[in-house]
Amino acid sequence: MSALIDVILPVFLVLGFGYVVSWRGLFSDAAVDGLMRFAQNFAVPVLLARSIAMLDLSTSYDAGLMISFYAGALTSFAIGIAAARVIFRRTGPDAVAIGFCCLFSNSLLLGIPITERAYGPDALAGNFAIISIHSPLLYTIGIVAMEAVRSAGTGAGLSRVGFNALMGVLRTPLVIGILCGFAIQILRKTTGQDLPGPVWAAMNMMANAALPAALFGLGGVLFRYRPEGDGRAIVMVSALSLIVHPGIAYLLGHWVFALDTAALRSAVITAAMAPGVNAYLFANMYGAARRVAASSVLVATAASILTIWAWLAILP
Repeated sequence: MSALIDVILPVFLVLGFGYVVSWRGLFSDAAVDGLMRFAQNFAVPVLLARSIAMLDLSTSYDAGLMISFYAGALTSFAIGIAAARVIFRRTGPDAVAIGFCCLFSNSLLLGIPITERAYGPDALAGNFAIISIHSPLLYTIGIVAMEAVRSAGTGAGLSRVGFNALMGVLRTPLVIGILCGFAIQILRKTTGQDLPGPVWAAMNMMANAALPAALFGLGGVLFRYRPEGDGRAIVMVSALSLIVHPGIAYLLGHWVFALDTAALRSAVITAAMAPGVNAYLFANMYGAARRVAASSVLVATAASILTIWAWLAILP
């Protein structure tokens, strides 16, 4: 019970506060959009740049950690697509959009604050290692899969589709923040030079604002996503995201790769997060399964309060 009260509820109370003030009309849609634009385009990229610049690359990038997390993500993606096509009889683009909801967990806006509250800031190295390739890898996989389905029978080359997808991903603010973090890391290691103190101080100020602003804004965004229809598909997405993905991460991390405690916690807690808003943005971009994506983000986020509690109880 202490994990639920001390670790999970503070995070969801901030999110819930954003939801309530949006519901009551105290925070307009335009204000929510502005706050999320600040968080996602500026503050969070600075947080990522700062965190990755400080990572110990020799210890943070553990192959077992990455395989444990991403094997679960890709398995959930494949199951989601197959079930959407075979069981729910959805079109190819709809199936990929539903699969992407199962693939893309909210590793940053929920995974980081929950891991930090549960285990402290020193436990985040594995989280940031996962996040450093999360958006570039998974967006590329999702876009290539969607374009492959959409171009089936048209003769369009997948190599061109993949190149365009990669270029699009590299222009996103989160990925730019990640690349800046690696650039700072390389600068410090190869030249022995560091960024000036005032620059680090400014980055710390921006980074400290990132997660509270993003969580509050996320609550406002979720207010727009009212559950409607497609109940079975929403339940499937929630189950794959909250149970199957972290379950695979736990089994591989604990029994196959024998990860140390910190790495196992990072892999499982990050995997146990609900689909992020990016899952809906992906579906909206292609006009596919938008109702399932929007409802799944809301329903799975609410359900994750209890499932995260369970995973915290299971982990050492």
